[in-house]
Amino acid sequence: MTVEAPAMAPDAAVSPPGRWGQLIVGVLCMVMIANLQYGWTLFVNPIDQKYHWGAATIQVAFSVFIATETWLVPVEGWFVDRFGPRVVVALGGIFVAGAWTLNSIASSLWELYVAAALSGIGAGAVYGTCVGNALKWFPDLRGLAAGLTAAGFGAGTAATVIPIREVILGYGYEHAFLWFGLGQGLIIILFSRFLRAPQAGETPRTSMRLTHSLRDYTPLEMLSSPVFWVLYVMFVMVAASGLMATAQVAPIAKDFGLSDQHVDLFFVSATTLSAALVIDNILNGLARPFFGWVSDVIGRENTMGIVFTLGAAAYWCLGAFGHTPYLFILFAGLIFFTWGEIFSLFPAIATDTYGAKYATANAGLLYTAKGTAVWVVPVASLIKSYSGSWHWVFVIAAAMNLFVAALALFALKPMRRRIIKRG
Repeated sequence: MTVEAPAMAPDAAVSPPGRWGQLIVGVLCMVMIANLQYGWTLFVNPIDQKYHWGAATIQVAFSVFIATETWLVPVEGWFVDRFGPRVVVALGGIFVAGAWTLNSIASSLWELYVAAALSGIGAGAVYGTCVGNALKWFPDLRGLAAGLTAAGFGAGTAATVIPIREVILGYGYEHAFLWFGLGQGLIIILFSRFLRAPQAGETPRTSMRLTHSLRDYTPLEMLSSPVFWVLYVMFVMVAASGLMATAQVAPIAKDFGLSDQHVDLFFVSATTLSAALVIDNILNGLARPFFGWVSDVIGRENTMGIVFTLGAAAYWCLGAFGHTPYLFILFAGLIFFTWGEIFSLFPAIATDTYGAKYATANAGLLYTAKGTAVWVVPVASLIKSYSGSWHWVFVIAAAMNLFVAALALFALKPMRRRIIKRG
């Protein structure tokens, strides 16, 4: 079955040839917004050293960013599905440039928070659009395409984190915000000219191995479907368990007495924490296209059942056996490897279920689960403080992953078959 989405004719004149060109442009745009989330940590201490607002107060800006980056994606997706990806991504680039420019001159907390909101709007516009566009262009390889696109966001900071740090050290954080903000925003605007939705006949048939919808559901129709809410609960639980653990890697390593212990990996000597963080981020990026591709081959629910069960084992093993440097690195890496794929599996299965025409808005609605899950993260610290150890954090995270794996195989799979059979 071929699924088409409307596109404005002028876009075709400037788009790169073929769908792989569209995917590459989408990945590059995602790389340009990666610093907004993953590079923020470099600016917190310099801002505090200048204004003495306190790290906790400054970090409210990060929460504002996550909220606007996730919860506004469905609105941005609605515009994409009706007017094409080009204009939304271009506006996202403008917001990105404006947000970091404001950060460079912000002299009060409210200005910092406004900049964070603008930054979130820009990041969400680019993220939601590029993932949605990949889902539309690759009905036969949705998992792989969504995974590669999401990997651009997850691993994009690797190319610029050192230059940003050097600019901060040499010229001040204000110049880093200004130069990189304007540069990233300009590149997004330029690349946006090449994006468009597929026209009739430009996409291949969907894979016969996967279960696909025979019609396109509007966002309102999707919200009235029980399958969507099962997916939403699953997304929140896996995202929350992952965030509870991944956001606490440094405190866990410190409490295990491993932070400053040196290890030798691939002829490089580093502290256990530094080595774990590097490997964790690499595996987090690799998980997205890898398990996306696996799901294209064996099915979404089957992949979920396997990977979330492996994730449960990883949480348990880190708590039980991760008290030595190399095992800590191994099991922490396995947690990241079995968590990052949610950003490819869930958009792909949502589009399989509800069609490609409104894929950007529909996937955006499901993506808000990340914003919901963020608020669960402080619970891990509370559990640790109350119990005196990380044991129950790992037990709860493992149990949540096992529960979601069971939901995927024994609830979601038959429910999806029924809704697709009804058409």
